[in-house]
Amino acid sequence: MPELPEVETVRRGLQPFLEGAVLADVKLNRPDLRFPFPADMVERLQGARVTSLSRRAKYLVLETDRQDRLLIHLGMSGRFTIHEPETGAGLKPGEFALAQPTLPQHDHVVFTTDRQVRVVFNDPRRFGYMKLSAIAEADESLEGIGPEPLSNAFSAAYLETALRGKKTPIKAALLDQRVVAGLGNIYVCEALYKSGISPRRLSANIGAVRSARLVPAIRDVLNAAIEAGGSSLRDYAHADGSLGYFQHSFSVYGREGAPCRGCGAPIKRIVQSGRSTFFCAQCQH
Repeated sequence: MPELPEVETVRRGLQPFLEGAVLADVKLNRPDLRFPFPADMVERLQGARVTSLSRRAKYLVLETDRQDRLLIHLGMSGRFTIHEPETGAGLKPGEFALAQPTLPQHDHVVFTTDRQVRVVFNDPRRFGYMKLSAIAEADESLEGIGPEPLSNAFSAAYLETALRGKKTPIKAALLDQRVVAGLGNIYVCEALYKSGISPRRLSANIGAVRSARLVPAIRDVLNAAIEAGGSSLRDYAHADGSLGYFQHSFSVYGREGAPCRGCGAPIKRIVQSGRSTFFCAQCQH
């Protein structure tokens, strides 16, 4: 499932085409994804101008001049493709070099802007979803989410306080969206390695010193992944169809038995809360 860097990369790819544009046509090719579409979704979005396209945790958040908010979750296999009209350069609509081409039968939502750009949501597994609500209304999907890890609100002092008294391993705590927004299995493994902290260490024992190492490590790993375009695991792809390549830089994730890039000891794999954890027992304490 896409984590923060993947969703942020998709947002940056879509932003120039959607933000400020009018949704001249909205087409739903099926009644639902993971959940049914709102009954009035087409009516409320068609003709509206997109005032902003942001990200909160692992969600894309599209807001319109009708004071509506469209919350988008990519699920396991959801991706957007951008189809521009023909130009003098000879580009054809949807002309992209896709390493993993989308199939038209999985094109479930199509937004066409007043600039004649089609933005298509394709989701073979249909684990993604879209929720529409008024901006003034609280959305339960966004309630209780912790601070964004790239924001000033996510500090060493905050993290130390948030972890105080928690008896769960630090790996599980960082996956809790109430503690910090948007982190998933891949980047938690990488950040713990970068900070030299064992994924098995209890959250209550992290303390001020380790929190001061962990916060910048999380930011560094996320920023590097965003800069590289996210991780191309399974179905993830950019909005233009190209694939990210941060996975080539993983220090521990998916490298069980391979030598640690720091000390040469074999990378270990354990299962925590049903998820694989990769770490170096020599470098992480």
